[in-house]
Amino acid sequence: MSGRVGSPAKYRFEDRFLFIIVPLFVLDGILGIWGFHYHHLHPAGALAVFCATAQSSPIIAFIFIIGLYLAEEKDEFQKSVLVQSMLWAIGATLAVSTFWGSMEKYSQAPHMDIAWVQFLFCAVMIVAIGANRWRYR
Repeated sequence: MSGRVGSPAKYRFEDRFLFIIVPLFVLDGILGIWGFHYHHLHPAGALAVFCATAQSSPIIAFIFIIGLYLAEEKDEFQKSVLVQSMLWAIGATLAVSTFWGSMEKYSQAPHMDIAWVQFLFCAVMIVAIGANRWRYR
C-alpha cells in the first residue's frame, strides 16, 4: 500500500478547480473582507500591487482553467454546454455592470466594488451550467 494521498477529483478539470481556484477565491474573500473593514488604510507600493493581484487572480485563473478544459475536452457536447454557460455569464455580467454604471452616472447609486462583478460572473456561470445540464438531461 502506498503512502501517497490521491486527489478526490475524478478529472483534471476538477483537480485544477479544487487546488487552484478554491484557494484563490478564499484569498479573494479574505482580501475583500479586509478591504471592506479597512478601506481607510490605503495600501501603497508593493502591498497595493500584491492586493490588486491577489484580488484579480481568481477570475483570471478561472478563465484560464476553463480555456485549458476546452482545449482538452474531446466531447463536443460538453464543450458546447460550457461555452453556452460562459456566454450567459458574460452577457449577464456585462448587462448588470452597464446598467449599474449608468445608474452611478445619472443618479446617486453607490459605486459598485469590482469584487461584486467577479462574484456575479461566477454565480451566473454556476446557475447557467446547472440550467444547461438540466435542459439537456
